[in-house]
Amino acid sequence: IFSTPETLIGLHPDGGASFYLSHLPGHLGEYLAMTGDKINGAEMLSCGLATHYSLTTKLPLIEKKLGNLVTGGDPYAIDNCLASFNDPVCFDQTSVIHRIETVDKCFSHDTVEEIIDSLENEAAKTNDAWCVSTLKELNEVAPLSLKVALRSVNASMCDWQIREGRFQSLEQCLVREYRMTVQAISRQTTGDFFEGVRAKLVDKDFAPKWDPPSLEHVSQDMVDQYFSPLSQYEPDLELPTKKPEQFTEVLVEKYGAVNL
Repeated sequence: IFSTPETLIGLHPDGGASFYLSHLPGHLGEYLAMTGDKINGAEMLSCGLATHYSLTTKLPLIEKKLGNLVTGGDPYAIDNCLASFNDPVCFDQTSVIHRIETVDKCFSHDTVEEIIDSLENEAAKTNDAWCVSTLKELNEVAPLSLKVALRSVNASMCDWQIREGRFQSLEQCLVREYRMTVQAISRQTTGDFFEGVRAKLVDKDFAPKWDPPSLEHVSQDMVDQYFSPLSQYEPDLELPTKKPEQFTEVLVEKYGAVNL
């Protein structure tokens, strides 16, 4: 099971999520980032979040085979070994994979308000239960987190609503997400993260009081604050400076020729 449920506690997808979600097919990344919905192994394989899919019952055999594997300098030996255990995937009727066309239609818009309007129109026209449940999920998320998550994950042509992940490297996304998290826990703009943790994890009343309480109360300045530079007393995240070519040299030395 995979999910990025951070918006449900007043935060935003982190840990590099804005990088890999932004590279999913169509606008599935926006959907997962904003709703925090769960997808299973078969769905992960289908959308590119996973490389192999095997039944749980095969795990002991896979571990044994990998433990005894001799690569012989073949960089694809592990991949080929895992592929030999692949199982066919299938999706139940409620899978988001069956809704990709609707996801792309509704979540391709530039703003959260437009996305919600599109879902409401689709629900009114088709009486689609999936649209109704998705609207319910979005309604439970912190309004500010919705806008921050959308901006963080993908790419748009709007001048101010730059969905940033698609245009940045993994390193840049990690640095930006760290900055966003520091801004979130500083309470300069909102205490949503603390309220979300209280309501979902501590008191478990599941009734968070978000601030701001609705999308119409979320200003652009509030969103921008999450992406603004940190103060002089809070340095940005500094990742290891080992260069990609050094990493490549290690791989070549260990596995032979590597196609990166």
